[in-house]
Amino acid sequence: MEEFYTLKVAGLTRQLKICPVNEKMSIAGFIMFSDVELTVKCAEELLKKAPDFDIMLTAESKGIPLAYEMARQSGKNYILARKSKKLYMKNPIEVSVKSITTEKMQTLFIDECDINALKGKKVLIVDDVISTGESMYALAELVKKAGGNIVGEAAVLAEGDAADRKDIIFLEKLPLFFK
Repeated sequence: MEEFYTLKVAGLTRQLKICPVNEKMSIAGFIMFSDVELTVKCAEELLKKAPDFDIMLTAESKGIPLAYEMARQSGKNYILARKSKKLYMKNPIEVSVKSITTEKMQTLFIDECDINALKGKKVLIVDDVISTGESMYALAELVKKAGGNIVGEAAVLAEGDAADRKDIIFLEKLPLFFK
């Protein structure tokens, strides 16, 4: 029988499936894809907590709907760090990252156009969940390499020890589950 965790965030309640990471630990699977109501409400609440920013940066995949909706609501653009180098990319920079939800190392890329958009700007880094902080660290490295100024790191949820951090913006804590 599957186990679930009840999450209350941004005035909404969702049932998250408990997913094993390894034989000792499981996480509650938070997926915003296809949940428009959740994405809109979380973006609204995060924007209330966010410092003044010029542009946002997120990593390709689960942070996309949140960054898009925050951009739509704020009228400010976002940049997507891609997980593979694309043919259209000119003079890309890259950073490697190992995320808790991904089996192997990944590399994030932004190109010359994105670098120019970040340079000298106040950047808000956005993701769905902060757990180990590795994805946020990689995004921060891209901002630094591009010459941007990080004004905040925001996520819907802070998982495990990340919930004790004072340097991130988040809406709710998400526990880890140990066997």
